[in-house]
Amino acid sequence: MSCSFKCFHFSIIIFMLHVFTTTQISSSTDDSSFNNFLDSAKSSEVFDWMINIRRKIHENPELGYQEFETSELIRSELDKMDIPYKHPVAITGVIGFIGTGSSPFVALRADMDALPMQEMVEWEHKSKVAGKMHACGHDAHVTMVLGAAKILKQHEKEIQGTVVLVFQPAEEGGGGAKKILDTGALENVTAIFGLHIAPDLPIGEVASKSGPILAGSGFFEAKISGKGGHAAIPQQSIDPILAASNVILSLQHLVSREADPLDSQVVTIGKCQGGSAYNVIPDSVTIGGTFRAFSKQSFNQLKQRIEQVIIGQVAVQRCNATVDFLDEVKPFYPPTINNGDLHEHFVNVAVNMLGINKVESAMSPFMGAEDFSFYQEVIPGYFFFLGMKNAEHERFVPSLHSPYLKINEDGLPYGAALHASLAASYLLKHQQDIVPGVEKKYRDEL
Repeated sequence: MSCSFKCFHFSIIIFMLHVFTTTQISSSTDDSSFNNFLDSAKSSEVFDWMINIRRKIHENPELGYQEFETSELIRSELDKMDIPYKHPVAITGVIGFIGTGSSPFVALRADMDALPMQEMVEWEHKSKVAGKMHACGHDAHVTMVLGAAKILKQHEKEIQGTVVLVFQPAEEGGGGAKKILDTGALENVTAIFGLHIAPDLPIGEVASKSGPILAGSGFFEAKISGKGGHAAIPQQSIDPILAASNVILSLQHLVSREADPLDSQVVTIGKCQGGSAYNVIPDSVTIGGTFRAFSKQSFNQLKQRIEQVIIGQVAVQRCNATVDFLDEVKPFYPPTINNGDLHEHFVNVAVNMLGINKVESAMSPFMGAEDFSFYQEVIPGYFFFLGMKNAEHERFVPSLHSPYLKINEDGLPYGAALHASLAASYLLKHQQDIVPGVEKKYRDEL
């Protein structure tokens, strides 16, 4: 009895060690098969090609839903690589496909639009369009997804499913992601990855976290109406400027006095317009701003209280107010919340490619907003930041949305390789979800 048990016990241990070793070898092989993606992206053939594309897009910036030349350039490059695509999607969007054309489906997203600002950096490839600039790095985002497409196309026979390339319009306030979703083009996608350049993060480093990483955001505008008159006889007027001042101060109390100190929220007034003479009280004042929170509950509470405070405070000053939340023009963006399983996948891929000391996996969230969050509401999604720090900027590092932003193009291969590896290894991992013998469902949308 004792001998039989020991032999059986020993056999189980041997079996478990064999399974563990096989799994480890298999996992290592799977990872290493995609480790050369970074070498491919750094090759002169791919790197020089990416720089050329990025500079073309940078020189010709286009605002949201006007990205016609950018879209044409993307389609031209996909044609050269023999990558099929759908166009137009959401006006200027392009959806490309690499792989088997069947499940599982994983998506890589790049936003295409520029910002309405004048570039102040003097360099050879400065924006050629007055008042428009790629000041948020979307030119690099498009380039890196195209770079990933080039790498993946070279390994298409190894892809166990379909990589969906999402070139999306109008991230900057236009909610292009929502329009992409509304077309049904991503109906069968089971995961989506996106990145953003980080001009303050060194080349070859990435940062992200599981859970909330960016805030939900909305905009509002209020017109406060009083009665104009001469400044020397204020008793004959109803001063909307005074009312607006009280409103602005009271709105700050929503965060400092009503919000949980551990639940980060922001209310900022960025617009205040009223009057044109030093000695005249105007008839009306217009104020506007943004509000942000990391949860829908806090966001909706802020929205409700902003309207109540504005209307209540102006009434104290004998004025009237109308409040518009501008959601038809600037859609509310939900919080960007990273999927926990995809976070684990990202960390594994990034550490294998870059090294553990180059991966910040618990970065602090911040109050910026991203319409990538629309995807995450219906598809498990993951968003991360990629280092693009410019060596020239030792003291002053321009932020995103700065007319002085100049990214370091040496970061492009890292974004392309990470995109490619995240997608390919995700598909390899999720092949086990496909039931053998069951016909794979193929939809025309994909």
